[in-house]
Amino acid sequence: MNKLLEIAQLGQPILRNSALRVDHIDQDTTKLIENMKYTVGKVNGVGLAAPQVFHSKRIFIIASKPSSRYPNAPLMKPEVVINPVIKKMSSQIIKDWEGCLSIPGIRGFVPRSESIEVEYMNISGDTISNIFEGFLARIFLHEYDHIEGIVFLDRVESSKDLITENEFQKMVLSK
Repeated sequence: MNKLLEIAQLGQPILRNSALRVDHIDQDTTKLIENMKYTVGKVNGVGLAAPQVFHSKRIFIIASKPSSRYPNAPLMKPEVVINPVIKKMSSQIIKDWEGCLSIPGIRGFVPRSESIEVEYMNISGDTISNIFEGFLARIFLHEYDHIEGIVFLDRVESSKDLITENEFQKMVLSK
């Protein structure tokens, strides 16, 4: 039976620490990953990193799907990312709105590389090489920041690039 995990909120020290490398995928790690997949689906997230659920491990889930929080998100099967390495980032920077389950009620206009080339391990222990573009690259970089102890607020260029979730929803609905 999967368990809904508690989401660490801004101010929790674990969100500001670099997470530890995963040396082997044991039963506890597999259970954590299954619970993370369950949790991200239940809370309308598009990604979730282990530090956000109080585990200092270099693991995150990318789970893009359209929702009330991200109505234009592409649909994908949840992807488990373990010990990721960013191999290359495009020089083309795109600013777009981001939210975070650990920072409810706030959105930031965050600059990110438009495409990235990455390598990581999946839940089976296989090494995966992948290229992510657009919104999926944004999710990957946002979650990667979490395992480095960085939150999206650290990436906004100005406090003028912050809005409330309510204002963001109004803006999205007016488009």
